[in-house]
Amino acid sequence: MIALTRMRLAGFLRGGRAVAPLITVLVILSILYGGGPSLAMHAYGYSAVCLFPVLAWITKLLLDTEPDAQRRLARLAVGPFREGAGGLLAAVLLAAVVCVLTMLAPWVVGGIAPPRPDSAEPSTQTGILLGIVAHLLSLAAAVTLGALSGRAVTRRILPGVLVLVGGSILVVVLGLTGSIAPWLVPPVMATARKLGGDHAPDAATLLILVVWTVLWCAVALAGYAGLRRARS
Repeated sequence: MIALTRMRLAGFLRGGRAVAPLITVLVILSILYGGGPSLAMHAYGYSAVCLFPVLAWITKLLLDTEPDAQRRLARLAVGPFREGAGGLLAAVLLAAVVCVLTMLAPWVVGGIAPPRPDSAEPSTQTGILLGIVAHLLSLAAAVTLGALSGRAVTRRILPGVLVLVGGSILVVVLGLTGSIAPWLVPPVMATARKLGGDHAPDAATLLILVVWTVLWCAVALAGYAGLRRARS
């Protein structure tokens, strides 16, 4: 499985498919921090939700790099579980690197402002910890959506693009409305809105967001595994 993970990462990076997502990330960072510094909690909440479609896109590109025949051979050689897990692990590692670089970027350009001395604003340390949680939740949901839009599931390019774009739009729309079947999508927007407030969310709220994300990803990945097994 480790060899498969390394092979997929190498194929994605050496094939030049990382260029377009990298440019997109740079554009997002320029928009987020070009207007001046903000609290760490706010900045990281916004960057986590903005990264979600990009991380899902990266996952799809990475999983689609490998030719179908080669993927089937790998499935026969190491088994369906290891073959599928190798692709997901490669996507998680790549997405984690993007998240780390994104969280470091505002410190380079002066995008993080300290809380005001006489206010109840959360400290920078609290904002960083909440930002890590937000990015981890966004990463998990994005990799799951990207996997569902991969060619191994959709077989053709157009259905995969529709799943990727449609899923990203639903996450934003249902997350903003909050009342129309919110459990159909992961709480990416809900997390960003909680971190965009004047006070840090409490432990119970964070636990709900984490459990919500875990359950959504578990159900979606179970569907992903079933579809791959049916279409192999």
